[in-house]
Amino acid sequence: MTFDEFGLNEKILEAISYMGYEKASEIQELTIPAILDGHDILACAQTGTGKTAAFMLPILDHLAAADNHDLSTLVVVPTRELAIQINQQIQGFAYFLNINSVTVYGGRDGSDWDAESKALTKGTNIIVATPGKLISHLNLGYVQFDKIKHLVLDEADRMLDIGFYDDLMRILSYVPDNRQTLMFSATMPQKIRELASKILKNPVEFSTAVSKPAEGVLQAAYVVHENQKIPVINSLISNKPDLDSILVFSSTKRKVTEIVKSLKRAGNSVEGISSDLEQKEREDVLMRFRSRRTRVLVATDVLSRGIDIKDINLIINFDVPGSAEDYVHRVGRTARADKTGIAISFINEQDMEKFDRIEKLIEMEVLKIPVPPELGEGPVYKVRPQRRGGRPQGKRNFSSGRNPKQ
Repeated sequence: MTFDEFGLNEKILEAISYMGYEKASEIQELTIPAILDGHDILACAQTGTGKTAAFMLPILDHLAAADNHDLSTLVVVPTRELAIQINQQIQGFAYFLNINSVTVYGGRDGSDWDAESKALTKGTNIIVATPGKLISHLNLGYVQFDKIKHLVLDEADRMLDIGFYDDLMRILSYVPDNRQTLMFSATMPQKIRELASKILKNPVEFSTAVSKPAEGVLQAAYVVHENQKIPVINSLISNKPDLDSILVFSSTKRKVTEIVKSLKRAGNSVEGISSDLEQKEREDVLMRFRSRRTRVLVATDVLSRGIDIKDINLIINFDVPGSAEDYVHRVGRTARADKTGIAISFINEQDMEKFDRIEKLIEMEVLKIPVPPELGEGPVYKVRPQRRGGRPQGKRNFSSGRNPKQ
């Protein structure tokens, strides 16, 4: 389905044509007509499926028809990175419209406060905000949300995971009941349904395949001892200039620092990013990675959702994520917008059961590749398969790179 078929404003169509958008994604096909018709939405779709365009294009179409300068749209997101990304996309979609947007998020040096205050009180159509900083403004009493017509909660599951439930309910108390509410989530646990039942009115519900990485992702895994992980990375990326955008996920900030030091010693162009960095530092690191001045970026899960970096060649899960759903979000950083990409996971002895849960979630067995022989042998992959009824029936043993015996 093409975007022309939605009947969107001609200036919006012109902008998205310049941005290279051609055909709508599945979640866009499902939700855009319902949002244009004014329905509340509860939508579940994985990272990288075009959710921002799914909710912003019909909202911009409404705003273009209204042609006023009121603050009429509030988008609430869990992280500053996602706020920046969404705002950049809004500015692209609205390039030919007399519509503007401003971000409100913490972590800056304070010089942004006056600009945010001005945006919240006059002259801005769309605010994209994180809950904590928005509440700081609300507490001072000058913010008026009485003309909000569209409220979007993006990555709603992530906001609840972080602990923003009370903040969200506080923000909602300032927003008129007579509004359109759009709730997007990458997963649909019971707590999301409970929140939806409180804030949505007769919502239309949509869901795409949230538990599987994009088809363009080639997934594989090395079964390794912990001390083999860095040598395997160097083996993977040395003498491979085509791999010019590599994202490594680690479980802790301490490990990010260690990985960066080790890869630098091997001569790689590498930087790390975590919550320890100030916002300006994080933005600078991301800019160098986007522009290919930095080849390898090592990150904690702060980047597993909400960051739109195009054409990442290779994702490496240095540690298997604790949540199977987080694996999907991490892997979703590559093969975006029908592109292809590679996702490699390192599985040590402690992570085998976690990776088995991931394979059950994505409904496939990920290819296990042998550790390069010069690096020694990896451990034997051992998981405890389940009988019908959930009882374990012994162990499924196979060495890394070999299929289990039938």
